[in-house]
Amino acid sequence: MAAITIDKLLNLVPDSPDKVLALLSTQPELVPKSDAHGYSLLHAAASYAQLPLLCSLVQEYKVDVNMLDEDGETPLFVAETVEIATCLVEELGVDISIQNDESQTAHGKLEMEGESEEVLEYLQEQKSSSAKSNGPELSGSQPSDTANGDSEEIHAPLPLPPNVKIDIGSVSAAEEGEAPDPEFRRRIEELAARDDFQSEEGQRELRNLVAEAIGGLKVNAGDGRSSRRRVE
Repeated sequence: MAAITIDKLLNLVPDSPDKVLALLSTQPELVPKSDAHGYSLLHAAASYAQLPLLCSLVQEYKVDVNMLDEDGETPLFVAETVEIATCLVEELGVDISIQNDESQTAHGKLEMEGESEEVLEYLQEQKSSSAKSNGPELSGSQPSDTANGDSEEIHAPLPLPPNVKIDIGSVSAAEEGEAPDPEFRRRIEELAARDDFQSEEGQRELRNLVAEAIGGLKVNAGDGRSSRRRVE
């Protein structure tokens, strides 16, 4: 009896896929093999639309569904029916984003060659669906209720009045030794402890509070610093 080789098995795929499976049960070491061009049983099963053989190779014999031939192409590149393409993508999990040696995806190659229109349409749908599910996420911003026309964007805090600096959580005495007003201290610490302190509304209240506190301050003509009190 002649020895079974991968080339002989590949020749059996178009017309005798059941015989291929029977032979593989006795010689499973041939399952991941490929010919001199990197053409594997997986590629042959996809190309000739032999669905049971295709599924058995991946699910039973654990062949990598993203196995590449000499052109860097997965079995999806040679799928000629929507049934095979659907099985490869949705059931067996082939990666539709893999590019061959010419930087083409399976979709891109089919589009360029103008073949297998139904498979091309199916892959276009998968490509569009993947693009939507993996769309860019906005970082560093709050969600907005666009349906109701309400914007929830958080803007950068408004600038404080000149010569004023806020140290959240504390109010220090003036450089000249004067103690801060207790009521002002209480109000600013309450504001600083709020969850919305960094929001536009919180910053607006802070500005109003600071403006109220420094409304009557005297300013030295020489250096522009407050001679009464400052908030650090």
